[in-house]
Amino acid sequence: MNAPKANAVVGQSGGPTAVINESLVGVIEEANKHPQIENLYGAVHAVAGIVKDDFIDLKKLSAKELEKVAASPCSALGSSRDKPDDEYRAKILEVFKKRNIRYFFYIGGNDSANTAHIINSMAAKSGYELRAFHIPKTVDNDLLVTDHCPGYGSAARFVASALISDDLDNRALPGIKIDVIMGRHAGFLTAASVLGKQRDDDGPHLVYVPERGISLDKFISDIEEVYKKLGRCVVAVSEGICDADGVIWAEKLAKESETDAHGNIQLSGTGALADFLAAQVKATLKVKRVRADTFGYLQRSFAGLQSDVDAREARWCGRHAVQYAMEQASGSVAIKRLASGTDYKIEIFRTELKNVAEKTKSMPEEFINAEGNGITDAFVEYAMPLTGGLPKTCYLGNYPRA
Repeated sequence: MNAPKANAVVGQSGGPTAVINESLVGVIEEANKHPQIENLYGAVHAVAGIVKDDFIDLKKLSAKELEKVAASPCSALGSSRDKPDDEYRAKILEVFKKRNIRYFFYIGGNDSANTAHIINSMAAKSGYELRAFHIPKTVDNDLLVTDHCPGYGSAARFVASALISDDLDNRALPGIKIDVIMGRHAGFLTAASVLGKQRDDDGPHLVYVPERGISLDKFISDIEEVYKKLGRCVVAVSEGICDADGVIWAEKLAKESETDAHGNIQLSGTGALADFLAAQVKATLKVKRVRADTFGYLQRSFAGLQSDVDAREARWCGRHAVQYAMEQASGSVAIKRLASGTDYKIEIFRTELKNVAEKTKSMPEEFINAEGNGITDAFVEYAMPLTGGLPKTCYLGNYPRA
């Protein structure tokens, strides 16, 4: 299939990550190698910018500027959570036709893959040749087909580093500490809280993910057991944790739930769940020092904590999307793991857009312990290479007394 000589557009959609700009730069670098792509436009605020005909000429950026962009967290072009309806998508196609855009690269999660899939199908029905490629991105790590998602490794590194620090803080001033971490339907990011554990009694001592429902009574009982044993307890909880009846706790607490364009209830922008859990634990267990934090948006794109592995793979995904566009009509870029541990190795491949669009992946059962309150070694083996390494610490309180 001959690649048409035309223009291309790239956009960044959904929640930003620490390495989403690596994927953007990967697209720019590779597009500059192919004469079939005459102009490369950057859509300002994703599809919202496309319908407004608001673009940046990305081919004018110098190599020095590109490296600075790549190292920056969050979406350099701006993002959007718009969910285009038929009229919206028709406007996008009109802009593509006006500007002779035949290549569409969209960096995002499953909703972004669906947008690329639908727009590509609309173009095909109208007889307009368009090559739409989805480039994976999400800190939730919940896309199907791909082994893991660019953005997850860096967010996992942040969470693991935060829990290392939080656990040491809890050792210094013992009590009960509850950390609420991102993860609406999948617990991958909350599970990353265990990656920094170096001693047998390191926290988090309990981890709760959306894949396993738990009653409030069991939650408090688990904490009480650890507290009686260690005199302290650090708990990691997914924002999407469900009650035993399968209903998300945060939904039960929300009197007026804020939702986005995709119908998702706002979970990360409020500390209500953390405050509720801390109050229930304190009232029931009568422990004086009970604290809670909601990690919120900091965890997804924190400057200075990017994983080098994550950054490298994110750029590869951007480059491969352009390479595939020279040969294929559409698709989604995905990662296949070839080896784990110290021999960690991956390869990039292409899958159909329909295989990723509007679908989510949950944590495998083997990553969660039988009690539903902890994470297994199988997960650690899976996730640790993605972080690029974590700091080592020392605690003198475990040393022999003089």
